[in-house]
Amino acid sequence: MTNLDQASQEKLVERFLRYARIETASDRSVAEIPSTPSQWDLLKLLVKELMDLGVSDVELTANGYVIARIPSSPGSGPVIGLMAHVDTASDAPSEGVNPRLHRDYDGGVVDIGEGFRLDPAEFPELARYKGATIITTDGRTLLGADDKAGVAEIMTAVAWLQANPGFRHAPIEVLFTPDEETGKGLDRLDVSRLKARCFYTVDGGEEGVVEAECFNAYQVRAQFTGRVIHLGVARGKLVNAVSMAGLFLGMLPRSESPEATDGRYGYYCPLEIRGNLENATLDIFLRDFDRERMNGRLETLRTMAKAVEAIYPDGRVSLTETKQYVNMYEAIQKDPPVIDLMIEAVRRTGIAPELRVIRGGTDGSKLSAMGIPTPNLFTGGYNYHSRQEWAAVPAMVRAVETILNLASLWAERG
Repeated sequence: MTNLDQASQEKLVERFLRYARIETASDRSVAEIPSTPSQWDLLKLLVKELMDLGVSDVELTANGYVIARIPSSPGSGPVIGLMAHVDTASDAPSEGVNPRLHRDYDGGVVDIGEGFRLDPAEFPELARYKGATIITTDGRTLLGADDKAGVAEIMTAVAWLQANPGFRHAPIEVLFTPDEETGKGLDRLDVSRLKARCFYTVDGGEEGVVEAECFNAYQVRAQFTGRVIHLGVARGKLVNAVSMAGLFLGMLPRSESPEATDGRYGYYCPLEIRGNLENATLDIFLRDFDRERMNGRLETLRTMAKAVEAIYPDGRVSLTETKQYVNMYEAIQKDPPVIDLMIEAVRRTGIAPELRVIRGGTDGSKLSAMGIPTPNLFTGGYNYHSRQEWAAVPAMVRAVETILNLASLWAERG
């Protein structure tokens, strides 16, 4: 069991606030990786800070991957990896993030700003941190704990290891990635350059929760082609692509949407629609834990496309299906120590771990599919992708302690 000293805890908060203020939203409409220039600002800062900590093996690749290695000292065991992403989601404003510290939180309603509040009646997790420090936005933007909390926790663990050379730990490989939020974060990574037997993404949420299973994920782009003519003589001739898209959208089952499902139920999520009379485009996310059910969802969309064409015989519907990631459990279950030691690392911090499924995905989903099992650790962040996002400092501290316990446990295992 490793307890993080007070000075390291303060540095953890300082790092997180520093990273949160750097605007790094990614853009899923851009093919380049990183998709936004601002991500380079944080990536380059992390390289400098790693080198300032005395980490000599640090690299920033042409596509924005920071790879760093900390040798065992004086431990042994296989190389284990720690991964977090530097980009934030574009679902809420992200420019000019102004984190607010609420010390000695009184357990009541927190007025964030701009009319936004955190009410324990709506967010019962707040009650756990009465008397502690929580961090919120000022209501104008998201906070960026997804995943700058994870970045700060990994960096704090690295700093602690560098300052405590007598601590027995396995060799560590650190990987900071761009564009996780776009689903393309590892598309340009040369996985053969990695040396770790397994990785742990520090990209979860609630304190004590660990995750080894996620959705299978597809994005489908439905393109509708109509036929245009002057509206004054349109009778029997106009084929309205916008109307075609609207019909298709209306066919999606509302009972299988993100807002209508939880647990292990998958969904269809219309994400963005745009177009005109001649051409319209609808982007849809498909999510399911089971591959066969995912295949069924894809087939449903194909049937819907044929139905729209039948109703608009002079129109055309084409679907482009893109696999984003697969359920990481398929790879992780083949290497039981990866999960077992993760659970024990949390237990050694003094709380009972909780194993859950992710209703989403991480870079770990893709890395697992590439052959490196990569489950997910909590960060202590809540309400991701929103102006009501917040983070609990005690949970962030426990995340760092979990990382250090993991490094120690892998060394013990040898």
